[in-house]
Amino acid sequence: MRKNVPVSEIMTKDLVTLTLVDDLTTAEERFKKHQIRHIPVVSGSSIVGMLSLTDLLRISFADAVDETEDSVDTMVYNMFTISQVMARDVISVSSKTTIREVAEFLSQKEFHALPVVDDGKLVGIVTTTDLINYLLKQY
Repeated sequence: MRKNVPVSEIMTKDLVTLTLVDDLTTAEERFKKHQIRHIPVVSGSSIVGMLSLTDLLRISFADAVDETEDSVDTMVYNMFTISQVMARDVISVSSKTTIREVAEFLSQKEFHALPVVDDGKLVGIVTTTDLINYLLKQY
């Protein structure tokens, strides 16, 4: 196994993002369409928050649609904004942070994704799934 490999080698660079003017219905549609569980919330190229699928499920009584449906039918999403539901205190790493450092950090925290930020600009996202896939390639 190679040591000191930067997270830039495994992070997702083709990002799905939301803005503060998007609504939660749009968020759920993006989660389902792209089959992802974390979406950075941005203002321009800067990250202002992180929304997880778990955040949406916490405010809804049950998932509004099954994963194969394209439409969303839930009234509870109209009661909240992305700003109210997203995590605001987002911790990020740089693209030069090692995969090992990211793995250590995520293993100690209660979240499963980290935005990758260079010079104040969102350049990627790394998730526990990215880490597992990296480890699987090593074997």
